[in-house]
Amino acid sequence: MSKINIFFLFLLAPFIGIFMVSQEFVDESKYLVMNTASMSQSVESLGKSVEDLEESIEEFGLIVEQQKEVFNQQNELITELSDKSDNQRKLSNDIYEQKILEMLGPAVKTHISSKTEIKIFKLAELGYRGYIAKIKLFDPNAFKVVLGKDTLGKLETTSKAAKRIGGILAINGGGFYTENRNGKSYAQLIGNTVINGNLVEPFNGYPGDLFFTGINKRGQVIGTVPKTEGDIMNLNPYQGVSFTPVLIRDFQKIQIPSKWAKTNQPRTIIGKYSNDDLIMIVIDGRQEKWSKGVSLERVQDKLLELGVKEAYNLDGGGSSAMYYNGALLNRPSDGRERPVVNNIVIMP
Repeated sequence: MSKINIFFLFLLAPFIGIFMVSQEFVDESKYLVMNTASMSQSVESLGKSVEDLEESIEEFGLIVEQQKEVFNQQNELITELSDKSDNQRKLSNDIYEQKILEMLGPAVKTHISSKTEIKIFKLAELGYRGYIAKIKLFDPNAFKVVLGKDTLGKLETTSKAAKRIGGILAINGGGFYTENRNGKSYAQLIGNTVINGNLVEPFNGYPGDLFFTGINKRGQVIGTVPKTEGDIMNLNPYQGVSFTPVLIRDFQKIQIPSKWAKTNQPRTIIGKYSNDDLIMIVIDGRQEKWSKGVSLERVQDKLLELGVKEAYNLDGGGSSAMYYNGALLNRPSDGRERPVVNNIVIMP
């Protein structure tokens, strides 16, 4: 081969390479056409799936709207039934309240606030007199057990305790006895006393027949004859005191020891109605021309007559006192108020 031919061969080599590649691309392009066709089918299938999905979404949306409409209808029905139930409950409560007031008679004093509603009634029966307080607690914080001078071992009259903390209503509370400690008189609580949810002294189960009563943290009257600290704490106590005996439970008389059953004495009682209204009663005694006092059996009969569901006998005798809005209502048997170890005070 001549040098000229070799020269032309090298000169044409790039074009020959391009031609050969283009021929190969032509040969392969048929596969490209086939893949494009397959892709077109896939796109069409995907489009159909999207259309089906859109239809499903529309159908689901319709179902959701239907369900929403059904829910709204049911919610309106439930609201209507709830309103009717609330109205019926209110009507029932109003009827119950009216029956209680009919049994108690006309109120001689009334107080109402955002925390409490208090109505005071005179109690005048054959042989004894006293006062009844019916209380609605809208705020449990309005019910307080107050130690004498806020100190263990100290004594304070019901009136002084109420005035000191700004209370509007007060009665004497739990039992106690006095003893000599280090040459000074010390007032010892009996049973168990709870203030602000805590026992003020370690649990005391002696002598075994003392009840604990007061209110829980929802403002409801609670009570039990505790054998352990747990018996008290299981009631979720907020405030409470101890004495004896239990008088009424679930509208039933509780048997009273014979030594207390028939003796006429001044009395202090705390209890509740079925609607959780509190009732406090103080009855005077040992005053022949005013009030002889009353036996616990007669107290039980009176409580049931008044429709009381649950009731407890607090410390009585010369300790019995009821204070209201700046004045002592009853006439204590000692001729004056007796200082006591604790008092139950209702805030205005």
